[in-house]
Amino acid sequence: MEKSKMLMLLAALLPLGLFIFPLWNITLEAPQYPTPLGMNIHINDFTDANPFDIKNINIMNHYVGMKYIPDAIPEFKIFPAGIIITTIIGLIIGFKFNYKWFLGWFILMCVLSLAGLYDFYLWNYDYGHDLDPRAIMKFTNPDGSAMGFQPPLFGSKDVLNFKVHSYPRFGALFLALGIGLSFFAYLLGKKEKIKQ
Repeated sequence: MEKSKMLMLLAALLPLGLFIFPLWNITLEAPQYPTPLGMNIHINDFTDANPFDIKNINIMNHYVGMKYIPDAIPEFKIFPAGIIITTIIGLIIGFKFNYKWFLGWFILMCVLSLAGLYDFYLWNYDYGHDLDPRAIMKFTNPDGSAMGFQPPLFGSKDVLNFKVHSYPRFGALFLALGIGLSFFAYLLGKKEKIKQ
């Protein structure tokens, strides 16, 4: 089997690491919490970084009118199905088709990943801005508008007395490696074709 095809098969399998490792992590640091509060976002679940973190985040957020972090969201059904389907497509392409198709899978995965990031941004925006007007504590910006509590999509941000960090985890690394490897498989396949 050509090296490019073997690389494409590996590229298609790597995103399955999302079923083992977290995709993303959001951590909140503040003086009143010696151990930061954190939440891991998996492809199909939210989990505590430390015991009871999500419960404590929900209690704290309730005071400023933020929604509770739910046990499940619709994406937890869509994303796993999407990864399984794209993995199967990638394997079929790796076994049956030439290197030009590798580029198609690479583009597909890039588009789906960007759509996933955009969905994550929208979810974060809604979570941080759609506040209950009956909240116990209300904070306003200098212009008088209601303050939002949106975590950053990527990086760190100060929110009141909290430092909020939002970064990818190993699941995202497996996904990125798979996408990158498919492009490398395409380039290698192109090179192999020239040599024939």
